[in-house]
Amino acid sequence: MSRLPDARPARTETQSSVAARPSPVMIQRVHTSCATDGTSMPLRTRLRPPHVSKKLRTEGRVALSVKSIPPALAATSVVDPEAKAAWDAGVEQAMADPFGFVDGAAEEWARLPREELLARWHAGRVRLADALRAHPEGAKVPWFGPPMSPASMATARYMETWAHARDVYDALAVLIHPTDRIRHVVHLGVRTRDFAYAVHEQTPPAAPFRIELVSPEGETWAYGPEDAEQRITGSAYDFCLLVTQRRHPENLDLVATGDDALHWIGIAQAFAGPPGQGRPPAGGVG
Repeated sequence: MSRLPDARPARTETQSSVAARPSPVMIQRVHTSCATDGTSMPLRTRLRPPHVSKKLRTEGRVALSVKSIPPALAATSVVDPEAKAAWDAGVEQAMADPFGFVDGAAEEWARLPREELLARWHAGRVRLADALRAHPEGAKVPWFGPPMSPASMATARYMETWAHARDVYDALAVLIHPTDRIRHVVHLGVRTRDFAYAVHEQTPPAAPFRIELVSPEGETWAYGPEDAEQRITGSAYDFCLLVTQRRHPENLDLVATGDDALHWIGIAQAFAGPPGQGRPPAGGVG
């Protein structure tokens, strides 16, 4: 058994306690976190100077772009015929060239003047939040994987923003100060346990894991049954780096107990798409 770092009195959360229904309050909470959790704003005067532009393109390929099909378009396609047609056309283009489509969009956005790029980012964030709040109750939002609820879409977009913002910070060799807003990423990492097995064409274990993490602000976040044999313990922030594949498991403050848990930390993946390549040991900054 591993020992967690000392923390102030714990507030725990079980896997079943996470709200399942979309909520405007939850969407607002995720939207606010995206706006304040160290994305592009602190880098306004440093974004894409000449001496790091190549490094940004290689280490954070899509960090300087948003998805070329805006998530807000997906959300509004349910009620707007023109948005639906635009969404369908974009999906067809992406399916025809899934890897080149993303890279081409990244290069296109990376060529924009930095003030224009930041303005587009912020405008897109507002449009997405507005679209998710106005989404018809009970209706799913289409996406490249299975359709999802507005709350799940907000959480997934937060995870993507957080991970690619981390790419930008790494490329610029800037250290960041984590906050408990990363709980959105942790939640998604826990919920996508079986997805990681699926993209590797493996059968997930029948028994649930126990995941106990210490947040940046000293709280304990716990998921799964207390008596589970398969366990993962350690830093919540490092768990986020694990499930977004921003660090190699060997370089993270995480302990896996049990063969299944040890195997999972090698394939963990919270983002959609084929299996990620991950990062080599001892790589990156911070």
